Amino acid sequence: MKNKILFVEDEADLTLIVTDILKAQGFEVIIAANGVDGLEKFKSGGADIVVADVMMPLMDGFSMAKEIRKLSPSIPLLFLTAKSAIDDVEKGFEIGANDYLKKPFELRELIVRIRALLRRYGNNVNDEVRFIIGRYVFNVTTQTLHINGKESVLSHFEAKILEYLVANRGKTVDASELMIALWKRDDPCNRNSLHGYIHKLRRALRNDPAVSIINQRGFGYMLAIRK
Repeated sequence: MKNKILFVEDEADLTLIVTDILKAQGFEVIIAANGVDGLEKFKSGGADIVVADVMMPLMDGFSMAKEIRKLSPSIPLLFLTAKSAIDDVEKGFEIGANDYLKKPFELRELIVRIRALLRRYGNNVNDEVRFIIGRYVFNVTTQTLHINGKESVLSHFEAKILEYLVANRGKTVDASELMIALWKRDDPCNRNSLHGYIHKLRRALRNDPAVSIINQRGFGYMLAIRK
């Protein structure tokens, strides 16, 4: 079966070019010119992945994504944006985006990112990546924590930080290294955001006293798991 892409973009020429390329790559493509139309087409026909512009008439991409996330919490969502400010990128991830691509972009890169998201967030549970953290099960693919039959959903950045700390468990990870991995740069604004996400992760992990995120003052953070 062909993977169905809902492509939501108000630039007609770009829509025509991208649609032709995606169809040539074997995808089924449903198009919409604004967020309202995109939401209606998702409700009526669904999709395997949503690729959407941010700035659109009637309903912007962020608003549409919020509504789509209510209907389908796990569908992969890729934003196309002319915005490069870290606040805009962070907002997109916080409302449920899985990836973003800045305009102008190479069509080949768009295809690569779409295929990567479909592999990672598709319906094949055998492809899911999981870590055991004390009594928690951390599902990297679905960005969830499980303990005692209960599930909590992490934000994109929370999941990325935890994945990085798990990969380096027992070692202190430099705060600058974390910020560059997440935001491609280290600045005071990012440092404040990182501290906030660490605080949220500590709350998410509070049900297992053996698990802690230790702050090595002036250096970084370490995920510690006592036996």
